[in-house]
Amino acid sequence: MRRIYFLVPTIEITHKIVEELQAKGIEDRHIHILAARDTSLEGLPEAGVTIKTDFLPAVERGLALGGSTGLLAGLVGLRFAGFAIAGGPLLGIIMAGATIGSLMGGLAGMNSGNSRLRQFEQAIEQGEILVLVDIPRDQIETIRKLVIKHYPEVEFEGVEPILPPSY
Repeated sequence: MRRIYFLVPTIEITHKIVEELQAKGIEDRHIHILAARDTSLEGLPEAGVTIKTDFLPAVERGLALGGSTGLLAGLVGLRFAGFAIAGGPLLGIIMAGATIGSLMGGLAGMNSGNSRLRQFEQAIEQGEILVLVDIPRDQIETIRKLVIKHYPEVEFEGVEPILPPSY
């Protein structure tokens, strides 16, 4: 799956684009709309927390950092214990560190905007609407041409892979 981006000038055109995407068989869960806070998105699939914020990347970073910290703390604890301890307590400390790190990272990530979408912040604040569509790789060009053909005022802003990469 890939995520394609369109900047749309008005909410009316956004409604028409979403209707066309739905007619092409794209489900609402694969369409994400971002607009300024005062814009009414009634009937449109609004982007969720994981798209609006850096929640998932922060969880990943927290998991890695917490697991590494747990490993180091466990090794230091083994060194100063003065006797050999089985790997179970070490594994437990690693798991605890990874869990706490991912929770803390996720909480921190929810408080910051999505770093991938920063380039669109100014356009969104000026009233444009960002439409993100998750589609299979082989449909990218078809959907891009469909939207640009019917709505020439819409700007195609690019394509990026989405997680997980196994899609």
